[in-house]
Amino acid sequence: MERAALGRAVRERAYLEGDFVLRSGRRSRYYLDKYLFETTPEVLGPLGELIAATVREHEPEAVRLAGPELGAVALAAAASLASGLPFLIVRKEPKDYGTANRLEGAFEPGERVCLVEDVVTSAGAAIEAVEALRKAGLELGTAVAVVDREEGGADALARIGVRLRPLFRASELLAPPKSAANRMVEPKR
Repeated sequence: MERAALGRAVRERAYLEGDFVLRSGRRSRYYLDKYLFETTPEVLGPLGELIAATVREHEPEAVRLAGPELGAVALAAAASLASGLPFLIVRKEPKDYGTANRLEGAFEPGERVCLVEDVVTSAGAAIEAVEALRKAGLELGTAVAVVDREEGGADALARIGVRLRPLFRASELLAPPKSAANRMVEPKR
């Protein structure tokens, strides 16, 4: 699926209007419900491929992907299948039974990982995941997100040395579609 068509598919499935409280505590007139695009195979598969391509381009040294629970796990799995890179699941808290791990999956300290995220607003969840990964001795300098809401998340990640590489920006996804009637066309000479 071409990138523009994938962006339209994400918007068509996930864009909701109303009065929403975001994870950051901010209110918003719109919401991008990640579960509506992450649970649709015809969207999840192409997203995994585009995430894998973005990782290859911007974090070629990565030997693993990492996805924070719950929202980014399906995306990390899809990108893992598309790239052949194994992935880690970053729990919000260590589980209180079994291995009591915060990071699920095999890894070695010193490895380079790339964080996979769904929708970034203030980047609070992404920053918590980066801190957990670094505390475990992993190196991380890039986060690939499906959507950057453009509300400060990229700057917050930059402050901790992580570059955000969004597949789509909210301004791009939410822009009215260009119709043939209002598209500018260069005259033929």
